[in-house]
Parts: sequence; C-alpha cells; structure tokens
Amino acid sequence: MIKVAIIDDQMLILKGLQKLLANASEIEVDGIFLDAEILLEAFKKEQPNVLLMDLQMPRKSGIELATIIAKEYPFVKIIALTNVDVLIQMKQMLQIGCLGYLLKDVKPEILIQAINTVNNGEQFLDDEFKIQLFKSIEHHDEKNLITRREKEILKLLIEKNSSQEIAKKLYLSLKTVENHELNLLQKLNAKSTAGMVQMAVEEGLV
Repeated sequence: MIKVAIIDDQMLILKGLQKLLANASEIEVDGIFLDAEILLEAFKKEQPNVLLMDLQMPRKSGIELATIIAKEYPFVKIIALTNVDVLIQMKQMLQIGCLGYLLKDVKPEILIQAINTVNNGEQFLDDEFKIQLFKSIEHHDEKNLITRREKEILKLLIEKNSSQEIAKKLYLSLKTVENHELNLLQKLNAKSTAGMVQMAVEEGLV
C-alpha cells in the first residue's frame, strides 16, 4: 500500500484529490493538510511514501517546503501539482529532488500512474513539461558537454524507452546505445537512468 499525503491551501481541491485516490486500491490517503507548518509537525510522527504538493501556498511556498522535506525526510517522494507551466519553477523543484511534476488538470489515471512511478523512485513529468524540456535540450548551447546524439538518447530515456527501443528508433546497435548511456551517466554524474533528467537540470543542460 502506498501512503499518500496531500497539501493544498484549498479544501475543495484536497477533498477532490482524496476522493479521486480513494478509487485506487493500491493507494491510501494518509493525511490532508492546508498549512505547511501543520504538515511538518505531523511529519515528525509519521511520514507518507508520496507527498502531493501544491506550489502556490501562503506562508511557505512549495519550493520552500520541498527544500525542508528533501533535507529532513529524503525518502518521501514529492509530486508537485501546479496551475502554472513555468519551466524555471520545474527546474527548481527537480533540483531540490522532486520526482513528479504535474499540472492540476491532470487526468485521474495519469495522477495514479505518477504516484506509482515516483514511489518506485522514478521520475514522472506531465507531457507538457516533457515537451518544454525537449525544446530546452534542443536549443541549448552546442558547446555543452552533451553531444547531439546523446541529447537524442536522453530525450528517449525521458520518454521511458528501453535501450533496445532506442536502438531500434535511432537505427543503432544496442551496444552503441549502451555506450552512450554510460557516457551520459558519467557526464551527468548520475547513478541511474532515472536520475539522468534531474542531473541534466542541475548541470543547466535542460
């Protein structure tokens, strides 16, 4: 069972998300919060597996709260929920350690998929933000340390393609793709494929 906590400054949204997630057999809503300080106090006793977090909140912004949680409870997987599709804000959250980033009008099945994905330690981004990341990668200064081919592979990895699928799509041998992936891991100082996008953001490459 995946324990999920939700924080938003609007009770209507909290109740809506709670009702939505009640339909998912593998998910249990462990707490809903209107205020960051109350959430942090509750976290001293018990923490969820996943936290759904609004970014536009009074007193403490989502970025401020995420920074505290990432430091004190790094095992809690954070999914940011926002009405604003601002790329720089997403980059900040990814740098902090947020694994999921979704617009609030996300479809219920996508939200549930995102919760399951981040609970497994993998990143999940709204399609709109994936597009923005791809464009950012495409237009980055060509002098950066990632080659054009590596950018192509990185984009396909973001889309959850396997090495075999990437090889087929790019008409490369599996060994060549695996070599590129190893190079990306080293260049981005990432420990896993799931961490590549976050490392790319931290290095200013996306």
